[in-house]
Amino acid sequence: MNATELKNKFIATKNYEPTDLNELLDFARQLYLRGEITISQYRDITRELELAGAYKPEQKNEYVGL
Repeated sequence: MNATELKNKFIATKNYEPTDLNELLDFARQLYLRGEITISQYRDITRELELAGAYKPEQKNEYVGL
């Protein structure tokens, strides 16, 4: 799975487009934690999104939807 496929899955699941790359990063994390993607897929997607400008929150209260 790449970032484009992740975005399409996000739209199909949530019925709206992600507001930013961090929202996609959170969604990828949720998919991994639910066992819907492998650790390898999660790492690849995370790397791709971070190169595009996404970042992991530095404080626990910055996580959305957890």
